[in-house]
Amino acid sequence: MTARLAGKKAFVTAAGQGIGRAVAEAFAREGATVVATDLNTKLLEGLASPGFIIEQLDALDAAAIAAAGQRHGDVDILFNGAGYVHHGTVMDCTEEQWDFAFDLNVRSMYRTTKAFLPGMLARGNGSIINVASGASSVKAAANRFVYAATKAAVIGLTKSVALDYITRGVRCNAICPGTIESPSLRERMKALSASSGQSLEQVEAMFVARQPMGRLGTPEEVAALAVYLASDESRFTTGTASMVDGGWSL
Repeated sequence: MTARLAGKKAFVTAAGQGIGRAVAEAFAREGATVVATDLNTKLLEGLASPGFIIEQLDALDAAAIAAAGQRHGDVDILFNGAGYVHHGTVMDCTEEQWDFAFDLNVRSMYRTTKAFLPGMLARGNGSIINVASGASSVKAAANRFVYAATKAAVIGLTKSVALDYITRGVRCNAICPGTIESPSLRERMKALSASSGQSLEQVEAMFVARQPMGRLGTPEEVAALAVYLASDESRFTTGTASMVDGGWSL
């Protein structure tokens, strides 16, 4: 531990697994007090140690998010990791899927930002980190229509917040991962294997093949960037959409 986040308090959504968990653990290792939240609190088991505050949070519940903002008005770092990856084209996307994707992937970030921003502004300091994606306004990906639309919106949200509060001590940045090893990715691989008739090994090879480095990224590699953006080392950095994609977007 190098205590890069010593004295800071972080609020992390979707901290139960994947990128969110890696970020919560990395923040805690660097000395932050971490409010680790997830809809499924069983996924948060193992984080109940000094440095963590464990809370259930439904990222679709506006009242719950507002209440969390009231309870934790002293948050210095907001990490918005909650999201869902829909598979399919515009012709596959239903009105219900469109609404759900924007509610979870975008509206939840709007709500958390509104909930925690006042405290940051009052102290004149804060870092908001939003998980976007390489599949967004950065690059197209096959069968990621509504997902890419939501992540493009996240980049726009991030840049707007960054500009509006650039003189008031609050920074806002987005992280755009490529294909990252995670339980949710494994579930998508299984679903695609079942629907396409391909073997699980063939599907995995397809995901790996689109990464120029020839491997999947790790949650810890994303978390390393999140620590930098959360720390005072990045105090001159705001409004960015940083790629962690193994060169996929080149």
